[in-house]
Amino acid sequence: MKENLHPNYSHEAVVKCACGNTFTTGSVKKELKVEICSKCHPFFTGKHKMVDTGGRVEKFMKKYNLKSEE
Repeated sequence: MKENLHPNYSHEAVVKCACGNTFTTGSVKKELKVEICSKCHPFFTGKHKMVDTGGRVEKFMKKYNLKSEE
């Protein structure tokens, strides 16, 4: 087997979320940036967030005569 094949594993990698939450974990990188974490994910928070791009949600609601849950 080749020597020095595997990357160095760090037990103190810092994970930074877009919501501002930070925590440490193990990784081969020293810093990880994520868009969503357990503090802001709808499955863990119980809050449903709709991401509307170009009014597609309103168009769907209007088409099927539904009311928004916000």
